[in-house]
Amino acid sequence: MATLDKVNQLKLEMSKSVIGQEKLIDRLLLVLLANGNILLESLPGLAKTRTIKSLAKELNCGLSRIQFTPDLLPSDITGTEIYQPESEEKFIFQKGPIFSNLILADEINRAPAKVQSALLEAMEERQVSVAGTTYSMEKLFMVMATQNPVEQEGTYPLPEAQMDRFLMHVTIDYPDDDSELKIMRLNREEQLASKEKLKEKLDPKVVFEAREEIAKFSISENMEKYIVDIIAATRYPEKYNKDLKAWIDFGASPRGTIALDRAARTHAWMAGQSYVSPDNIRAVVHDCLRHRVSLSYEANAQGVAIDDVLNEVLNQVAVVA
Repeated sequence: MATLDKVNQLKLEMSKSVIGQEKLIDRLLLVLLANGNILLESLPGLAKTRTIKSLAKELNCGLSRIQFTPDLLPSDITGTEIYQPESEEKFIFQKGPIFSNLILADEINRAPAKVQSALLEAMEERQVSVAGTTYSMEKLFMVMATQNPVEQEGTYPLPEAQMDRFLMHVTIDYPDDDSELKIMRLNREEQLASKEKLKEKLDPKVVFEAREEIAKFSISENMEKYIVDIIAATRYPEKYNKDLKAWIDFGASPRGTIALDRAARTHAWMAGQSYVSPDNIRAVVHDCLRHRVSLSYEANAQGVAIDDVLNEVLNQVAVVA
């Protein structure tokens, strides 16, 4: 079976237990294949935890859930050194929950910045430094952080440096009525099920095989120029129209360019294409730049949403023929 077929099979198996959240499943797999991290923003109860649990189950890999709270300490995430008098080394490092394959950082904005920053090195460098010693993360590693868009009391906004390290910032909405009915029926079926049927799990090495194929995936100079032009429009909006100039405070960093390139190539590969098209780039622009473009006071005062601004960017930037 080809690598893409295996990934599609993984998506199919996940969709059997996660109903009405096709976008969430698609984006979670895209970020995993692109070797990035994802920030999910939605109300409680929209299957975020269930989705990553389903991914870990179908891939047969490790999953750690970290509930972020105001009293959480950095060592609660990374681990700490424990004194062992009977040991020759005296101090033994006990690894924290960050040392797993898939990390669910639940309500990440409920912990202070000092704790949030404990994730930075792991997310970017794939390593953790404790007491002068560096420990490498698992080869298969992804952080899925969540935050509630409504409740702001007792929360700490994520620093821009940390936001920029997420490949995608994805917003999730309620499922439709048909999906809601299927969810209710699935829940009843799961309550009646005596035990889970044994089935073959997907080997995690398929993720690495997919990453190799995506790394070799070609993108034309015109599409590269299109990505660069989109990023430039967020940095120099005055070149396009007065509305963009008034709405944007500052634009995306070079990480935004890299994210767009990686996400667009992964999106095209997952679609079974042999090249990257403008549609692949447009499909991932909002999730890749939503957290990288800062709106001005005027935009906030006018009630202009970041997605509206990105829509205008796409309207203004032409594809090079």
